Amino acid sequence: MKTNKIIYYISTGLLTLLMLFSAGMYFFNHAEVATMFTSFGYPTYIIYPYAIAKLLGLVALWFISNKAIKEWAYAGFFFAFILAFFAHVMIGDGEQMGAVVAMVLLIASYITDKKIANG
Repeated sequence: MKTNKIIYYISTGLLTLLMLFSAGMYFFNHAEVATMFTSFGYPTYIIYPYAIAKLLGLVALWFISNKAIKEWAYAGFFFAFILAFFAHVMIGDGEQMGAVVAMVLLIASYITDKKIANG
């Protein structure tokens, strides 16, 4: 049980840092992110809402006890990381490793959260 909590807090903490860095880039380095989004074929008007969604997802993971909302946050991150992975693969920029790391942290957080809740 204690091991699950340690893994949960480490994986969720690292995921949080990664998402805070990402959202920070979206807010404070908009021009570079817009160039990247354009190369993916994504519209640039989604950059700020996407950053806000990432922050709201983190709030849900850390502070919301409602299981359905937490599940939606995990699902949202899951789809975001899958799409990020394939977007980077499709344009061949070699930057997909961030999405892989994020996915590993997300899965570890999700599994250990479930074990803690059921344990």
